[in-house]
Amino acid sequence: MHPIHDVDVLLLMATALAAKRRPAELVEIMAAAHLIHGSIPLDVDLAAAFLRLSSQGLLAEEAGRYGLTPDAAAFMAGVRHKRKAEPEERLLAIKAALADYTPKGGGAAIALATEQIGAAIQAHRAFLKSPGRNMLVPKPKPALDKAKRPGQWRKLDGGRRAKH
Repeated sequence: MHPIHDVDVLLLMATALAAKRRPAELVEIMAAAHLIHGSIPLDVDLAAAFLRLSSQGLLAEEAGRYGLTPDAAAFMAGVRHKRKAEPEERLLAIKAALADYTPKGGGAAIALATEQIGAAIQAHRAFLKSPGRNMLVPKPKPALDKAKRPGQWRKLDGGRRAKH
């Protein structure tokens, strides 16, 4: 059994979120990690996680973009968790499944420089301060007052009138 780092699990989940339809850039993966965890791990830890996960055949690089390998996509689909589960519960489920995972074959190691990851983190932080919108961040839900909730209107007297 090999040690499972929390950063590995977060990076795997963030990459799965950011690279659903196409391989994602580093900035998109950092935005997804920030969305899931509320913060971004250190660049040194992320560089080591990229190296570990890619050497296990879970992450792949394609023209400067990163995504899950077909084995990793099947692994993530096989992880059992509730659909509406909190991110912490999902991370724990993925960590438990990753502890039991045995790599089928080694992959090409992705050795990223900490400067490259640091630049992606800084770009994400600068984007958060800009007036633009981040599509990965969920929209805030408006607080509705129960008394002013829109709905069916009804009369206070029950809607009946006495006949004379």
